[in-house]
Amino acid sequence: MKLLPTSRTFIVTGAVFGFFSVGFGAFGAHAIKGTISPDLLTIYQTAVDYQFFHALGLILTGLVFQHQPHKLILIAGWLIIAGIFVFSGSLYFLSLTGIRWLGAITPVGGTAFIAAWLLLAIGTLKKDS
Repeated sequence: MKLLPTSRTFIVTGAVFGFFSVGFGAFGAHAIKGTISPDLLTIYQTAVDYQFFHALGLILTGLVFQHQPHKLILIAGWLIIAGIFVFSGSLYFLSLTGIRWLGAITPVGGTAFIAAWLLLAIGTLKKDS
């Protein structure tokens, strides 16, 4: 079965995000543990967790889009990508720099995640493209 270009993009991007989340998790557990405060390490781990779970979600979105190429599923995939960058990215920077105002943009990424999951569900239920 040949993958649609967007399905391939979502699957490969999800795999790359998964790759980096494992690396970032190892970095957090071994390289920065003890060098940053426990509360900042918890924030860092939250970024890793959300990146990893949404990397899997992005792979799932690519597979669903392959079988049901609905525009809402397409939007869901791009929202997951944006959410990873904004949510996890802001938490990585916050935890590594201690700059607390970065946490103010984190909810934007969380909103992207929420919207993505909802659109994935609705788009999967739709019969038309």
